[in-house]
Amino acid sequence: MEEKANILESLLGRAEEYGKTSLELFKLKALDKTLGVVSSIISRTVAFVFIFTFFLMGTIGVAYLLGDVLGKLWYGFFIVAAFYGIIGFVLYFFLNDRIKRLVSDFLIKQVYK
Repeated sequence: MEEKANILESLLGRAEEYGKTSLELFKLKALDKTLGVVSSIISRTVAFVFIFTFFLMGTIGVAYLLGDVLGKLWYGFFIVAAFYGIIGFVLYFFLNDRIKRLVSDFLIKQVYK
């Protein structure tokens, strides 16, 4: 009888260790996925900031150039603003669903990578 009790205690001890190990493994996997997604988003955000700054400076330069050519500086800025307004309108009303799908697909790929 004592032998069966020792076997049962040993089995319960191993089951407890297995449960703790499985929980720790789950935590580590979740942390790995979370850090992968966060690091990918941060690196893409940094790249986006530099690209945005490049385009902003280029846009200001084009606005000054157009203003100089047209004779009034503010003409150039209004033309550039209208250009971006048209692009924003097209993106919002015609490509909004596609952009949402691309972002969600990106996040899903990062999670299941």
